Amino acid sequence: MASRLAALRDWFDARMPSVAEEWRKHAAEYYAPKNFNFWYYFGSLALLVLVIQIVSGIFLTMNYKPDANLAFGSVEYIMRDVPGGWIIRYVHSTGASAFFVIVYLHMFRALLYGSHREPRELVWIFGVLIYLTLMAEAFFGYLLPWGQMSYWGAQVIVNLFSTIPFIGPDLALWIRGDYVVSDATLNRFFALHVIAIPLVLLGLVAVHILALHDVGSNNPDGIEIKKKKDPQTGKPLDGIPFHPYYTVKDIVGAIVFLAIFCAVVFFVPEMGGYFLEHNNFIPADPLKTPPHIAPVWYFTPYYSILRAVPPMFNSQFPGVLAMGLAVLVLFFLPWLDRSPVKSIRYRGWLYKGWLAAFVVSFLMLGYLGTEPTTVWGQFGFDAFFLDTKDVATWAARFFTVVYFLFFLLMPWYTARDKTKPVPERVTM
Repeated sequence: MASRLAALRDWFDARMPSVAEEWRKHAAEYYAPKNFNFWYYFGSLALLVLVIQIVSGIFLTMNYKPDANLAFGSVEYIMRDVPGGWIIRYVHSTGASAFFVIVYLHMFRALLYGSHREPRELVWIFGVLIYLTLMAEAFFGYLLPWGQMSYWGAQVIVNLFSTIPFIGPDLALWIRGDYVVSDATLNRFFALHVIAIPLVLLGLVAVHILALHDVGSNNPDGIEIKKKKDPQTGKPLDGIPFHPYYTVKDIVGAIVFLAIFCAVVFFVPEMGGYFLEHNNFIPADPLKTPPHIAPVWYFTPYYSILRAVPPMFNSQFPGVLAMGLAVLVLFFLPWLDRSPVKSIRYRGWLYKGWLAAFVVSFLMLGYLGTEPTTVWGQFGFDAFFLDTKDVATWAARFFTVVYFLFFLLMPWYTARDKTKPVPERVTM
């Protein structure tokens, strides 16, 4: 059997040698730093979840009807009557949230170890483009169940585009395909979610990995391993082949992740209403507005920023602009960071303090975005001189300011931060 498999490999390699060459370049002979830690699981896990979403999405489309009169019923049909349909739907819905958890942790790793710094600026830019594309993919897919929150969430978000001066109303009409969210909107969102955006996402993932493998992976020390090579072999002294060492490591991480993922799918697929909102189990009703409209949890930090910025001239455009800038500022991170070192191991307390403040502000904005502004009343804040709504609004404004100051002041505090000497070789 072994000889036959070897003969088959040789036959294939003789007719398509580029496959073997790419395998050697990106796996067997791709040297990665030998000191990867826990934070380096999330790149491969993101790829795993992407595959899960594509495969489960394909099976869902076999029974889903992109029709305003049939969409909600087709989802119920998948859940109740299609053999195994319920688990496919829960895998897809849980995978959407898992994707954002992994991507957020993956981006946080870059902030910890300077993976956005030279020479990996393009890697970071492609990563932010993947993040934006993923947000678009999640938004378009959110409408498809045609539940109450899907319908009204899409109505609110698309209406935000109408606040853009000059082109806003026409842009919102073009996105919806109608004057309100309707069957035309559902059909075009289905096409974008199933075909257009996944193609863009796959292309961006490919160039993200290619760009990474051209410059090499970063490591917890922020040291470029290509600068120290064996004079005999030309291989990095602090590097090891990605395969088999890190493929085995990533398989272990994937097993642990899948265990947690399956626990969520089988026991808490709704996650208390954060993964699947309770209002989305009610058919969409254009004549009945839910008491509290909020996006899914992974959009709520930006939704909270939107609500924190006061309207101007009866227009919500300043909030929409702030929400857009909160994402676009990520593109400039490689040039805002002026620290002489990359890794947080050798940075001073200024950067560590601002990074902690940024994480706290992002989490608090996410929490505020999931709740109505009256939530603060349960803690007794309305007993002060500000009423309940004002306290929640000012809290969101405070954390919004912290969020933006993390980026705007970065050239100042990273240049003045006291750093530690960086070793010449990576540490284990």
